[in-house]
Amino acid sequence: MSSRERILGRVRRALADVGPDEDTPVERAYLRQHGERTAEETIGLLAENLADYRAVVHRCSPGDLPATIAGLLAARGARTVIVPPGLEPSWLALADAEQVPDSTESTPHELDRVDSVVTACAVAIAETGTIVLDGGPDQGRRRITLVPDHHVCVVRVPEQVVSSVPQSLERLDPARPLTWISGPSATSDIELDRVEGVHGPRTLEVILVG
Repeated sequence: MSSRERILGRVRRALADVGPDEDTPVERAYLRQHGERTAEETIGLLAENLADYRAVVHRCSPGDLPATIAGLLAARGARTVIVPPGLEPSWLALADAEQVPDSTESTPHELDRVDSVVTACAVAIAETGTIVLDGGPDQGRRRITLVPDHHVCVVRVPEQVVSSVPQSLERLDPARPLTWISGPSATSDIELDRVEGVHGPRTLEVILVG
């Protein structure tokens, strides 16, 4: 028996109890999350895993958010920051950087000259340290978070934080342009030499607001 026949045989056996109706649900008995946690423990796990992926994590209250963002942009020396159309205006009220609107006419070279980008997110996953963007008005189009070298992402806690990937999928629309971010852009060669910024921001700063 070939490898192909063995694989197809396993698939047939796994689907033996599934009816011909395409809408027949397939039982998924895997764990939805690993252990029980309080909301604060889940947020702590998110912060730990974000940091493990080399994201820089900050925590602040809603009232301190404008000052926190302004401080991060100033520390970075950002002169320009790209802004999604639906971002809360007060978030950048104290920032000195010139605000560049997200425009369909912006070329990749123009975006590359922008120092930073500030966005919100759709959901954050604690167990994997992942931020998910869905192209919503406060997140903008996918390319504005893939070209500038510095990304500041705001996560509202606890309402935007879930424990696991299965829980996050319940909140996301698969028809939307989803971007899954686990730390700054990075890759490594066969010698395991890590290089950051190859296909996205070299610096990811996540602000947990709540």
